[in-house]
Amino acid sequence: MPLTEQQVLDALRQVRFPGYSRDIVSFGFVKSVAVTGGDVRVLMELATRDPSAAAQIQCEVENALRALPGVGHVTVQVAASRLAATAPPVAGGLPTPQRIEGVKRVIAIGSGKGGVGKSTVAVNLACALQELGLKVGLLDADIYGPTVPKMLGALDEPSVMGDRINPVEKYGLKLMSMALLLDPAQAVVWRGPMIMKVIQQFTRDVNWAPLDILLVDLPPGTGDAQISLSQLLVLDGALIVTTPQEVAMDVVRRGLTMFEKVNVRVLGLIENMSYYVCPHCGQRDEVFGHDGARQLGVPVLFRLPLNTEIRACGDRGEPVLRALPSSAAALAFRQGAEIIWRQLQ
Repeated sequence: MPLTEQQVLDALRQVRFPGYSRDIVSFGFVKSVAVTGGDVRVLMELATRDPSAAAQIQCEVENALRALPGVGHVTVQVAASRLAATAPPVAGGLPTPQRIEGVKRVIAIGSGKGGVGKSTVAVNLACALQELGLKVGLLDADIYGPTVPKMLGALDEPSVMGDRINPVEKYGLKLMSMALLLDPAQAVVWRGPMIMKVIQQFTRDVNWAPLDILLVDLPPGTGDAQISLSQLLVLDGALIVTTPQEVAMDVVRRGLTMFEKVNVRVLGLIENMSYYVCPHCGQRDEVFGHDGARQLGVPVLFRLPLNTEIRACGDRGEPVLRALPSSAAALAFRQGAEIIWRQLQ
């Protein structure tokens, strides 16, 4: 079949702007595509502070196009202009995702639905990564229902230094959450723009550095917090927490689609409440089903058991890795942390 313009655009969407998670098509840098038989001609215009970016992008575009079946001669023209040092690339009026100074990796932890243990996973995974010798931060981006400080037993208020916020430190982690700023009985009744403003403040105005990795505990669903985060930050990947049953898989699909739309790579799934082992007879029972995540085509990085230990530790503000370091749950978190960190190297 003849090569189409859509095939060319799909190939160009695999090329990311250097240092960012967004591709050159969504940035608006691709101005025209012409396909004549098997020959392809692409014209791009971009503005950047990095003088080497244009040459890098041109090379990657040429390689991506030459890999297309049936392609003939490839012509790529890049018109590049130099931005001032303080001006980031802009596309379509949207904010350009940035990195947090002094933070090497940022990973979002999401879930399609609530009640699957996403915050529990975020807290214990952060502790497991810290045990690997990494400097770890944990941002609770669930503005409406923040629970991370309670699970860590973090009661202190963050201090302020000038116009900067110092995160609370607990168990060797740096922590920031709306729960640290509000009265426990106070409800957050805000619309989207306020949510984006708070997330921007939590990412830009907090003294996170130096960190090897920052985990961002998202609220469930695919709403304002997720969109705001993907617009503000370069995300190195995302993890989705789920349970095995079919009804949960339907919601996970929407989460996968959301991360795909904002060009964030999903590192894999974490299956919580995967099985139950009777403490008396040792029989294993898969209460919520088996291998529901297999149908999604995304790897399950690790599975966690359903037991009272994880819940009890979270209720009293002590991660299971610290309270019960030899438990099956603690071992699963450690194995998962090693898998995830290897993927980021």
